[in-house]
Amino acid sequence: MKMKFWCIMIFLTGVSNALLSQIRIRETGVKIGVLPTGKLNTITDVKGVKVGHVTLTKGSQVRTGVTAILPHDGNIFQAKVPAALYVGNGFGKLAGITQVQELGNIETPIVLTNTLGVATALDAVIAYTLQQKGNETVQSVNAVVGETNDGYLNDIRGQHVTKEHVLEAIRIAQTGAVTEGNVGAGTGTVCFGFKGGIGTASRVLPDPLGGYTVGVLVQTNFGGVLQIDGVPVGEELKQYYLSEQLMDKADGSCMIVVATDAPVEARNLERMAQRAIMGLARTGGIGSNGSGDYVIAFSTEPSLRIKHESSERTQAATTLRNDAMSPLFMAVIEATEEAIINSLFMAETIKGKDGHIVKAIPRDEVIKILKKHEAIK
Repeated sequence: MKMKFWCIMIFLTGVSNALLSQIRIRETGVKIGVLPTGKLNTITDVKGVKVGHVTLTKGSQVRTGVTAILPHDGNIFQAKVPAALYVGNGFGKLAGITQVQELGNIETPIVLTNTLGVATALDAVIAYTLQQKGNETVQSVNAVVGETNDGYLNDIRGQHVTKEHVLEAIRIAQTGAVTEGNVGAGTGTVCFGFKGGIGTASRVLPDPLGGYTVGVLVQTNFGGVLQIDGVPVGEELKQYYLSEQLMDKADGSCMIVVATDAPVEARNLERMAQRAIMGLARTGGIGSNGSGDYVIAFSTEPSLRIKHESSERTQAATTLRNDAMSPLFMAVIEATEEAIINSLFMAETIKGKDGHIVKAIPRDEVIKILKKHEAIK
């Protein structure tokens, strides 16, 4: 691969959003939900979680990339994390789904990319896992790779994501601030007819309820009738599914990754994953026929990690009771809703394949609408 012909932007999670012209929804004065956010209001507020982006642009045709999410910085294969999946609408290509459903854990980084990049990303994640120290005898790897279709803005048939790009996204993944908008797997996505992308948010429970953190990261590429904090923004802008502008444009997909430090096993992680779809619905997403809406949820609680090999036949762990789950459900809903809106507010207008242009959400106009409906005081 002749890298000199590419404009490859590698976004470390430490890049400050203050350097960008965009603003996150909370900076406008809108406070979605009632729970407080984490320090950074990102998925990396969950201790140990890392995110890395590789963004690919080439000429006028290539607008795509890779986003990697690591549950912890150790050997994930040897110390698997409890995990679950929920399918809101199954028009998608989420690799690794059945083993996660069967065993209730994840053993690799989670990678997001475009639809035709899934096979390449699988190959890369497998190679990454086999090369890790301690995995010399491993003969089976269940890589988890999700996608959305960025073919409107990106030359998706060119399959420009390479194994090296995926490995780089994993390698540079960091804790700390997470870059949003037109980055990584969100480079070429479209949401509610505006430029979508990567978005993230978090919530923290009150101390009497455990003080647990929930973080969410989304890759938005779907349609419907946009609402922000309950305000009918899409209708006010006259841009929504079945409107004159977007009569046939609701398909796409949304990948949602939920992380928590709460001691939650796979069954209740699936219940948390289900609530993420409620957060998507609160933004006006409709789960259209051609939309692949998937949620991956995992817990970082060290005592719940599953050793790949052990001489013990049993594993003891303390987990939350069912009747302690409701606050976490609300945290997931609120963080998902805000992450999706952040993906819109942090995205920029982009011109891509065949001259297609997707405009950023008109922030100034939206802020006026939010003020009119008293979402901003």
